[in-house]
Amino acid sequence: MKKLIFRVFVIGIACFPFLNLNAFAQESRLSNSGQLDVVLPNYHYEYVPDFTYEEVAERIQKMELEMDFELNERVFSFIQYFTVRNRDYIKMVLARKEQYFPMYEEILKNRDMPSEIQFLSIVESGLDPKIKSPVGAMGLWQFMPATGREYGMLVNPDIDDRMDPEKSTEAAAKYLKALYKMFGNWEVALAAYNCGPGNVRKAIRKSGGKTTFWGIYDHLPKETRSYVPQFQAMLYILNHLEEHNLHLEEPSYPMEYEQIRFDKTFHLKTLASLTAICLKDLEKLNPSIKLGKIPESHRSMSVRIPISKAFFIKDNLAWLGDSLSKTTPILLASTSQPEIGTGSTSTAQASARLVYKVKSGDALGAIATRHGVTLTQIKQWNNLNSNVIKVGQTLVIHAKAEPSSTKTIALNSTNPSSSKTYTVRPGDSLWVISQKHSLSIEQIKRLNNLNSTQIKPGQRLIVG
Repeated sequence: MKKLIFRVFVIGIACFPFLNLNAFAQESRLSNSGQLDVVLPNYHYEYVPDFTYEEVAERIQKMELEMDFELNERVFSFIQYFTVRNRDYIKMVLARKEQYFPMYEEILKNRDMPSEIQFLSIVESGLDPKIKSPVGAMGLWQFMPATGREYGMLVNPDIDDRMDPEKSTEAAAKYLKALYKMFGNWEVALAAYNCGPGNVRKAIRKSGGKTTFWGIYDHLPKETRSYVPQFQAMLYILNHLEEHNLHLEEPSYPMEYEQIRFDKTFHLKTLASLTAICLKDLEKLNPSIKLGKIPESHRSMSVRIPISKAFFIKDNLAWLGDSLSKTTPILLASTSQPEIGTGSTSTAQASARLVYKVKSGDALGAIATRHGVTLTQIKQWNNLNSNVIKVGQTLVIHAKAEPSSTKTIALNSTNPSSSKTYTVRPGDSLWVISQKHSLSIEQIKRLNNLNSTQIKPGQRLIVG
């Protein structure tokens, strides 16, 4: 019987010069018989269960698999390595597993492929979507640029779909399915995924026409000989965690999202500022955006948005679309105006308490600008922790009552043609101005002969 023996060795105190021997001596006590009882230090260690080749073989035989799994010394040695010597790698994989495996399973099922193939991504990348190999392979499935493009992924200085979990998994499924059709054996298809179909054909010829992985094993590149056994080791280990005392302590789960197309060139940082979405969440959901910006060449691409913010964005899409390309995000309203306090004020600074009901298309920054107050003030008055508001929600606004001779908004009614005009302020957009003056964006564009929605501070517009 082949059996692994694990021994616990007692290590002398001399090996630990950092131990406080005086404190250790104080912990010693005399027993009732007058003998010295020594209280030994308690060392924490992780229990690693013993197992045999035969036990592993029996467990594998009971597994319901769609692919061949031939246990041998090579596979067994990798099982030993990852369950004994490199347990931390398995724990790292377990922490990431739930982010990707549900998506893997769905894609593989839709393509009528064995679910076991999802474990290949562990061997390829350790489930790190941004990992890059020394030769330039990238992502969960380690695509080279040329192969990525061949299977429909964008790979350029701005966008790299190899880092997109869903797109790269779809591409990997297509490629592996094509390799399976080519060789008629899943293990051989995995080998071809690693070293290329040309090297596999060469190994088949050198083996005298054998068509199984272990039949051509000796003629494959050295790396590929370890590649498939590692895959099989992962397949076994992650299906027998309990038997090897491996537990998932802090799992991470995928973030739910919706895809929204803005048809704009913009920075993710600007979108985060406008919508109060965590920038790191946007970057995590959109890893293929390399420079943090949707470039002009890809302005029509969809952006993944946390589902908790999707309703707000869809409800304010017109305003956001008009504001995304601006340097100053509208929701970050200017705070240069004097703060309106809650205590007593002079007559000129007195405030009128208004109750505003949020309408469809409203945004908190736009409401603040419309009433001549700041975003921070509205949030303070209404105990808001974020910029998210809902249709039908009521907001308390302490609008500043100013003398009739002054205006907060730069409005001029002395135009020779008796038209009412408005001077654009930093952070303004046509949508915000249209809401202030009960006009549509198209009406403002017609009144001012504008060919686009681009405006700049100081520009004077006819608004009536």
